Amino acid sequence: MATKPNDYIPGVGTTAYLCLAFLYIPLLIVIIFSFNAGARITVWEGFSLDWYHRAAENEQLVKACINSLIIGVLATIFSTIIALMTAVAMHGNKLGPKTQSSTYFMMTLPLLIPEIVIAIASMAFFSIIGLNWYLGELPLGNVLIAHTVFCIPFAYSPIRARMETLQPSLFEAAADLYASPWQAFRHVTLPLMMPGITSGAMLAFITSIDDFIITQMVAPPGGATLPVYIYSMIRRGITPEINAISTVLLILSIVMVALSYAINQRKA
Repeated sequence: MATKPNDYIPGVGTTAYLCLAFLYIPLLIVIIFSFNAGARITVWEGFSLDWYHRAAENEQLVKACINSLIIGVLATIFSTIIALMTAVAMHGNKLGPKTQSSTYFMMTLPLLIPEIVIAIASMAFFSIIGLNWYLGELPLGNVLIAHTVFCIPFAYSPIRARMETLQPSLFEAAADLYASPWQAFRHVTLPLMMPGITSGAMLAFITSIDDFIITQMVAPPGGATLPVYIYSMIRRGITPEINAISTVLLILSIVMVALSYAINQRKA
């Protein structure tokens, strides 16, 4: 008689469901009370979209959203390009086993290091070199550099996974047809890599949009992003407006991660 895996350890399923409930019920409560008509976040006083309207009319909030979008888009572009070039260079053992292993270690190291350590190191680095780079009139250059470096591993993982699925015969066929390395990349590699590139770019974007610790450490005055602004609002007291902002950010994160997963599942 076949047995289920959980038969060996009673209570595993129940424990898993309790952990999921502990993680997601607070998020559900935030979403529900973002539609509360009253100003209290624990007492339901009726359905209303008023707090979403107030959030949209908050000039400082809109400015923080624009800062987050600027940083998110630019950091996504730069980190995805770097991740793609690294994945192409490492494909096919062109760099040798030692170089490949060390490169892969360096690319994935930010995933293993606590984010607070990266944030403190970035802050110390910018302080030592005295860099305060502006993007136009916005003091966001330092944040862009820190976000780009932090987002590279998130963009690199789906791209590398996609690259590993490509058959060497594809590149051999392109060479047999007298395609130059650039032509083979442009007409063969890049189209087949697009699901991985898109997936990695989405992960990098949502990582940048959601980041708080690094931005809090690196951003100068006037360079607050949306998570940093939400934190400053919480220090003055929690209101349903914060629930509304958090709900929008949560839905955006879920949609981006789901799309990233779905796109990366497409076969070459």
